[in-house]
Amino acid sequence: MNNIEYEAVKSAPVEEIVALYKSAGWWQENPEAREVIPAMIQGSFCFMVARSIEGEIIGMARVISDGHSDAYIQDVTVLDSYRGQGIGRELVRRLAQLCVNRKIGWIGLVAEPGTQGLYEDLGFRPLVGYQPMLYGKQ
Repeated sequence: MNNIEYEAVKSAPVEEIVALYKSAGWWQENPEAREVIPAMIQGSFCFMVARSIEGEIIGMARVISDGHSDAYIQDVTVLDSYRGQGIGRELVRRLAQLCVNRKIGWIGLVAEPGTQGLYEDLGFRPLVGYQPMLYGKQ
């Protein structure tokens, strides 16, 4: 984690963000996909990136919130070659602390299977009795 810089941004190079989504297996190319990224970054309560010493964006995570009530941390991902160094953990830690500092009382996220331990170590707990749901086709 040495020499990694963390920064809240309101813009970022689209191709670097696409590379992160691709590395996570979340990217589905379509004509509008890349066009949405600048507005998505700008519209997030906080969009945080991790940069290598060379300045390359190697990780990202974001918070969706009105800044006063509930907050959702999502899109936590790190390039494959940088995984296992605590970068994703640090992104989540910093975003959660930002929300706590703003007195946002409910901070949630949806963890991928097998990643619960990472989030539990950061203070998150399963929402027992609740089922994540998604609108529309999958």
